[in-house]
Amino acid sequence: MGEALQAKQADPPALPEALARGIADLFPAGRNADPDQRLEARLAESSRQGRPLRVKLGIDPTGSDIHLGHSLLFRKLRAFQNAGHTAVLIIGDFTARIGDPTGKSSTRVQLDAAAVEANAATYLAQLGQGQPPEHALLDFDTPGRLEVRRNSEWLAGLALPQVIELLGISTVGQMLAKEDFANRYGSGTPISLHEFLYPLLQGYDSVAVQADLELGGTDQKFNVAMGRDMQRHFGQRPQFGLLLPILPGLDGVQKMSKSLGNTVGLMEDPLSMYSKLEKVPDAVVGDYLTLLTDLDTATLPSEPRERQKAMALEVTATRHGRDAARQAQADAAGLVAAGHSGAGKVSGDLSADSVPEASLAGLTFPLKAFYLLSALQVCASSSEGRRQIQGGGVKLDGEKLSDPNQEFSSPQELAGKVLQLGRKTFRRLVA
Repeated sequence: MGEALQAKQADPPALPEALARGIADLFPAGRNADPDQRLEARLAESSRQGRPLRVKLGIDPTGSDIHLGHSLLFRKLRAFQNAGHTAVLIIGDFTARIGDPTGKSSTRVQLDAAAVEANAATYLAQLGQGQPPEHALLDFDTPGRLEVRRNSEWLAGLALPQVIELLGISTVGQMLAKEDFANRYGSGTPISLHEFLYPLLQGYDSVAVQADLELGGTDQKFNVAMGRDMQRHFGQRPQFGLLLPILPGLDGVQKMSKSLGNTVGLMEDPLSMYSKLEKVPDAVVGDYLTLLTDLDTATLPSEPRERQKAMALEVTATRHGRDAARQAQADAAGLVAAGHSGAGKVSGDLSADSVPEASLAGLTFPLKAFYLLSALQVCASSSEGRRQIQGGGVKLDGEKLSDPNQEFSSPQELAGKVLQLGRKTFRRLVA
């Protein structure tokens, strides 16, 4: 009895709310106080020794924009920074040239080094590089809180014998157990041999930076577990894996993805961000509240519409500040009121300056309505613009556009008007 009581008293405290919030998987998840089997014990050990944990997050800059779906992991990384630990942000400038096969049904197009580096620069700017910590997604300023590394530092110099050593750590059977590879192999879709290298190289990143913990989405479990295998092989203490859910997109069904057109970008203006978020389906509002805010959901109104608005306001505030978020909320209500009243232009109670501008400069006139939507990047493509107009989802100064082939002869015909897509996206057109 005495020994059991002593063991119970020795158990470390539970994870702090900021670190535990929204976790989908944490491994290993032992029940004792072993710091190699239980993250709470590793954190307690870190505190006793005065040694911050090294918390790894790798990103491959295969595009130029970060959206809210990506931001879950950066928010969690920031929570560890705020708790006094060291965030190790790995820019996968080498692995991006291979392309992560996770979630892909075919071999990814390989990027060149210049494209990857350009994307990396935009990523860091969106994460807050050069901004004070209170306005940034990550803390770039506080000493000891952030290391930004590029994995070309250690991967580009690997000699062939070292690559062969990495290949020997895993088996073809283990690789084919990875769901994406298994599906492609089963369907006869080609798998290039270089794709098997990706999880091995991501795992080797953990060795290079001596990670204590790696963050990832639930789709990254295989790759994160590979990091543990790599660290064991090289005589290091294996990292923990902390996985977060995949954020549903604005449709509430599929994952947030730019290719699916259901995203909210980190750099979107407050009005566009708020207007999109307040229309998120009720079924996923709880996920957005848990994963994108620090709000205590138990204190929020139970009425679904009010919860939507509270979520949209808080998420917008985390990116743009409370005052801008409140203005966006008021402006969004004004735009909806203007649309319902049939008013041609933005209603008088709406701040005209708050509607984001879209420049017509550089467009070749005459042009058709469906092309205008894609040229202004309101729609992802001309075909999507055509579908949106045919579906009745596009208005110009409050009047519904019904013909995708309607032609505009000059910029002056459009200048000053408000283009509206659905109830989420608004642009004031300027010549």
